[in-house]
Amino acid sequence: MDNERRKFLAIFSTLSIASFIPHNRSQKNTSNMYGLISKIKVATGKREKLASILLGGISGMPGCLSYVVAADTTEEDAIWTTEVWDSKASHEASLSLPSVQEAITLGRPLIVGFDARHETEPYGELELGSPD
Repeated sequence: MDNERRKFLAIFSTLSIASFIPHNRSQKNTSNMYGLISKIKVATGKREKLASILLGGISGMPGCLSYVVAADTTEEDAIWTTEVWDSKASHEASLSLPSVQEAITLGRPLIVGFDARHETEPYGELELGSPD
């Protein structure tokens, strides 16, 4: 009896979790995708300004699938950037774009250092759409 109850709970849990997954969202192709996650140490009191500069410099970046700038929740003067690109070549090419060069020039004086930098190979991207 206990074994049957476990099976039922396992199936019920799986179905319950599946019901929360939106069915109108699509998963993107993952071949050759490139990811970069970085923790940036910021000059005291300059986190919001740097985040604004970074977010302002991302327009028109061909191949950029996702670019997130987030406040570190444990360090007041640190931010994280999480990037997903269709390829490493697209990421490298973005560094020469005028908007990115301007963001680098404006942001550099606000950066104290880089605490972490991790390259990743994303498995995929779930297209969530804009929040309403």
